[in-house]
Amino acid sequence: MPDLPIIDQEAIENLRMLGDEEGDDSFLKEVIEIFVTDTPVRLTELRTSLAAGDQTTFTRAAHSIKGSSSNVGAQRLGAMAKDLEADSREHLNGLAPRIEELNAAFLEAKTALEAL
Repeated sequence: MPDLPIIDQEAIENLRMLGDEEGDDSFLKEVIEIFVTDTPVRLTELRTSLAAGDQTTFTRAAHSIKGSSSNVGAQRLGAMAKDLEADSREHLNGLAPRIEELNAAFLEAKTALEAL
């Protein structure tokens, strides 16, 4: 996934346009805050459900990260979550290292978003 941008600037501009008036980034900041707060919870769900062998919860958490990443334009993270979701539908074996890769991609996206 390194060829994908961390953040899609077009998605950011689309969120900016949803503000009440030009130059109002409050909606963008609200969406970013939800993403930054919720994603660590989903990452914890991935770790916990993997340890418990709970495939349904694991797949749902990966799906949630995929969707929220898309909302804020976190392309690399979203693509990784999409692949993790698809693979988890087949099995949970060997997915632990990928959770940590997903976490690293989240931290990159978080840093980039907070710098906006």
